[in-house]
Formats: sequence, C-alpha cells, structure tokens
Amino acid sequence: MSQPLLIERTCNVPAELLWHALTDSQAMKQWFFDLPDFKAQVGYEFRFLGGRDEAHQYLHICVVTEVIEARKLTYSWRYDGYEGISYVTFELFPEGAHLTRLKFTHAGLETFPSDNADLAKENFIDGWIHITRVLIETAELLQKQRTA
Repeated sequence: MSQPLLIERTCNVPAELLWHALTDSQAMKQWFFDLPDFKAQVGYEFRFLGGRDEAHQYLHICVVTEVIEARKLTYSWRYDGYEGISYVTFELFPEGAHLTRLKFTHAGLETFPSDNADLAKENFIDGWIHITRVLIETAELLQKQRTA
C-alpha cells in the first residue's frame, strides 16, 4: 500500500466555520462541486461528474463513512466503471479561538487502474492542493461576511 496523499493547512477561522464551509451545500459550490442535497451523515451517497476536460469526465460515486461533528468527515471515493476505491478525510483541529488546522488525507489511490493517467496520484495532488486552498478561502470569506 502506498503512502496516502496528505495536505495540512492552518487557517484563521474557527473550526465550526470551516466545518460549515466543508459540509454546507451552498458553501460547497464555491470550492468543490454542486451537491444540492449534501448531508454530512454516515451512509449518505453523493455523485458528481468531474474530469480534466469535457471529453474526459468521470462519474464519482462517494459514500460518507464517518462523521464527527465539526471535527472529521470521511467518505469513500470511486469511479463508475473502474476498479478501486479510496477514502477522503478532512480533519479539523482547533488551535485557539480562531485558528484551525486542516488535515486532509486521500488514501487508497493505488487501488485505481495504473494504466489510466487521469487517475495518477500526481493529478490528485495538484487537484487537492487547489481544492483545499479554495475551501479555506471560502471559510475565510464566510467569516468576513459574518463579522461585517
């Protein structure tokens, strides 16, 4: 088993607000995908299309597997018609009243077909670096809106 993809960032927002950005369907549109009825609830399944361009779209099938309110969200991540399953985890660690450390892990990438370059770990690294940055920016914007 290969090492999971791991990204850690610290943001200047409380954990509850980062959790809101992570799990609220309206906020998720800003940093992830449009999942109008997303629920941070074990067993909840969600699907979305995504890929590098219009010609290379993949149906993502995900199921929430673990929820610890305002602390941890894990869901499975697989592709319709392809072998393999992986797990995406967001963990939030409050560090004071207004600081939160985000630990993001994507484990199981080695289970995807190695002959499909779109599913190579390097592509996930680039994508998740961007997505976690925009997630934090979304939470920071929410905080500015609440304090304005």
